[in-house]
Amino acid sequence: MGLAVAATGWRPTHSHANEETVTTTKTKSAFEIAKTPEEWRRILTPEQYHVLREHGTERAGTSPLDKNYKPGTYVCAGCELPLFSSETKFNSGTGWPSFYQPLDNAVGNTIDKSFFMTRTEVHCRRCGGHLGHVFEDGPPPTGLRYCMNGVALKFIPKAAG
Repeated sequence: MGLAVAATGWRPTHSHANEETVTTTKTKSAFEIAKTPEEWRRILTPEQYHVLREHGTERAGTSPLDKNYKPGTYVCAGCELPLFSSETKFNSGTGWPSFYQPLDNAVGNTIDKSFFMTRTEVHCRRCGGHLGHVFEDGPPPTGLRYCMNGVALKFIPKAAG
């Protein structure tokens, strides 16, 4: 099964085969929510800023959301757009929160050629925040594993009743 990569407004500013990272930028109109780096730094923790705005990765096993299986919704830590339902969460054994499917119209994908490999990067479709990557080794029904950085997410418990 191939992954479709949507046009999202991200464009590489440079790419060299032997570099470890690919720098990306976005145009002001590429996403519904656009802020300056200074504005993002005011509302995000340093760890959230590193992952969401600089395409960082948190250390495996450090997010309490990895082992959270309570009913609810996972939203973007940058703009609070609902991204994933707890109903699609599974234990991948990777140390990162993993889901087999995002909510409709929640995420976008781009090609990530950092670290001498090609992966499919997942970002919030509303603010462009880097969430993680998607791989084709997940469970049914999709066969996909959305491997997300917990620091890029907030969990909203399902209301009792």
